Parts: sequence; C-alpha cells; structure tokens
Amino acid sequence: MIFKVMNKKRAVLLSTLAIVPIMLTACAPMTATRGNLLEESRTEQIKEGVSTRDDVFKALGSPTTVSPFNNNVWYYMGQKTEKRGIFDPDVVEEKIVVVKFDDNQIVQSIEEMNDARIDVPIDAHKTPTYGNDVTVIQQLLGNLGKFNPKDPE
Repeated sequence: MIFKVMNKKRAVLLSTLAIVPIMLTACAPMTATRGNLLEESRTEQIKEGVSTRDDVFKALGSPTTVSPFNNNVWYYMGQKTEKRGIFDPDVVEEKIVVVKFDDNQIVQSIEEMNDARIDVPIDAHKTPTYGNDVTVIQQLLGNLGKFNPKDPE
C-alpha cells in the first residue's frame, strides 16, 4: 500500500516536472521586426545641407515610402512587436524617420517623428443595407413548396 502511494506521488512529481518547462517555453514572447528600423549610427551619417540623395540611399537604404505629394520627402518606418501566446502583439519599439531634400537633391532636414501613432476610434454603428433580414431557418425552409409545376403534355 505504501509503495502504491509512493509511486503515485513520484508519477505526479515527474509529470509536473516535465510539463512545467513546456508550459514556460510556450509562453515565451515572439518578437517580429517590420519595416526599416534604423539605428542611430546610420542616421548620424547623414548631414543636413551636405549629404545628397545618393548618400542617403547608401547609408539608410531605400525608403519605406515616398511622399505621394512630394518626391523630395522620404519616410523610413520600422516597428518591433512582441506577441505572447494568443494575445495580440504589443508594439515594443517604433520609429519613423523623415528625410526631406531640396530641389538640388541635398538633404534639407532629417528628423524622427515621435507619437506618430494615431488612435482612430471604432464606430459601433452599422451601415444600413437594404433587403430582407432572413434567419437561418427561413433560408433553409424558404424554398419548400416552391417547385416548378410539371409541363403539361
């Protein structure tokens, strides 16, 4: 009797010791980097009034996007997110660098945008759609009795 209790305790202890590390590694965060997250050392290579468009391209790479209204404005955007388990990813680091050129393709200004994130409120109202509101039962039973009559011969 004592051996059965001891074996059950050992089995519970061993299974607990096997399961706990698996559970802890399953909760480890997964990080993802999207875009072009520039380091300070790369942006320090660019000098206002001296560096050209080619210098910026060599130091920072191609821009994430170019302003649709002004080809002399380049945006470098990057974001690092961290996801834990089934939860939505959290933004850990975010950086937007704006490089503006003058008409001679010389860097006019280089600046980092802070607080670039804009929270857009979600509107709970529904867009009205016109037609019939039909339940699932009405859809399933809606065609009963609506068969085409046989053609008279």
